[in-house]
Amino acid sequence: MGALPLWPVIERRTEPSATMRIAAPVMATALTILCGSILFAALGHNPVAAFEAFFVEPVSSLNGVSELLLKASPLILIALGLAIGFRANVWNIGAEGQLIIGAITATGVGLFFPDRESAAVLPLMLLAGMAGGMLWAAIPAFLRDRYNTNEILVTLMLTYVATLLLSYLVHGPWRDPAGFNYPQTALLPPAAMFDPLHGAYRVNGSIFITVVAVFAMWIFSGRSFLGYRMAVGGEAPAAARYAGFSDSTSIWFGLLIGGAAAGIAGMAEAAGPLGQLSPQISPGYGFAAIIVAFIGRLNAFGIVFGGLLLALLYLGGEAVQLSLGMPSSLTRIFQGMLLFFLLAADFLIFYRIKLARR
Repeated sequence: MGALPLWPVIERRTEPSATMRIAAPVMATALTILCGSILFAALGHNPVAAFEAFFVEPVSSLNGVSELLLKASPLILIALGLAIGFRANVWNIGAEGQLIIGAITATGVGLFFPDRESAAVLPLMLLAGMAGGMLWAAIPAFLRDRYNTNEILVTLMLTYVATLLLSYLVHGPWRDPAGFNYPQTALLPPAAMFDPLHGAYRVNGSIFITVVAVFAMWIFSGRSFLGYRMAVGGEAPAAARYAGFSDSTSIWFGLLIGGAAAGIAGMAEAAGPLGQLSPQISPGYGFAAIIVAFIGRLNAFGIVFGGLLLALLYLGGEAVQLSLGMPSSLTRIFQGMLLFFLLAADFLIFYRIKLARR
């Protein structure tokens, strides 16, 4: 009787490599660049020239660095909020919708506050944006806590509701009557806008909110008891329940913090580079921030690196569209490759594939 055939078997590693967990984002980035070069060559472009146009030219000037920081700031801010929930196995996939609701509530305050030139307008918009994002995140938190629904599906579906609500407002009651029928609101007053850090560049004061959030997340995750409880709940749920740690606290806190961060990011977009509410309030920051969180290994300073990298992909996509005539969707292709390689690296860190006989 012949020997039984060998079959691939997936086996969990007893001790995943800590070094490889740190190196995985770097490896994923390198593989993304390599495959991107192959893609450029397949499209008939010089890979070296295309690489330079995509990754070097966008940040070769002070204006480019300003734009990099402008795009990285909301990505980092949202990813910081999401990472707190992800560490506790609370999966908020709807930050895009929470960003939109935050932008709506903040713009509403900026447009309809009785004294539009008051110095209180901008702080009130910040609070309104945060409250809007938290309110939108409270819906899946309540449903998960009370009825054990899947927060992944609920947060994702609520994104489409938020998008439709935004479309209704800018096409209907909030549309600027002097806007030549474009679906957008009137411009926010100067008191409701963040001042640029320099008159020649677009980066503005909202970046300091992100800086504060980075250190706040670092302190919360590594030096607070609640952060420790949530991390234990994510790493070892059975041990967390045995220790008496509440699942309900992790669910509510994880989702509400993610919603607050996304809502503030939406407010910063409306009160910063855009100056009004429109259907293009976000180029997908809420979804891209999920990639940022995992590139950063759910660590505050790692997320800064991930946010800068994803912001560079946005800038690079715009640059090659102008200089090489390539489609802007190239940015999404690079984001997808980066996420794929990162997930593949994570899989090989925690599991091994070996041949065995059945």
